Amino acid sequence: MEAINSFQPILLVEDNPVDLDLTLRAFSSRKLTNPIEIARDGEEALAYIEKWEKGDPRPVVILLDLKLPKINGLEVLEVIKKHPEFKTIPVVILTTSSETSDMKTAYQLGVNSYIVKPVDFDKFIEVATHIELYWGVLNKPL
Repeated sequence: MEAINSFQPILLVEDNPVDLDLTLRAFSSRKLTNPIEIARDGEEALAYIEKWEKGDPRPVVILLDLKLPKINGLEVLEVIKKHPEFKTIPVVILTTSSETSDMKTAYQLGVNSYIVKPVDFDKFIEVATHIELYWGVLNKPL
């Protein structure tokens, strides 16, 4: 299935090598056409803002882990959602944290969706399919 916005990348912000590999394998098994850009900590994620300001394609969606080194995911979310130009980029929290306080803070900061990572690969494929279908095909970005 080719995404409407297949030229736009997906920014995956994930520091755990196992979760990173699992996510990439899940998207690969779905034959996702969007390029995947990877940031391994919050600092790398925020460095993308400067790239977008210089004209690099902004992502169709940002998949953001919460527990990141250097700058945590909630801080990254807050910076992106306060940016006058990039606040409309959809951000999906994809994390192992099912803490109510994390969810509440994420939604208060403007997250578009909050997904707790499943440990089972088949369930993870299902999550990747939903992410691809909604954010890559159905959702109409600005």
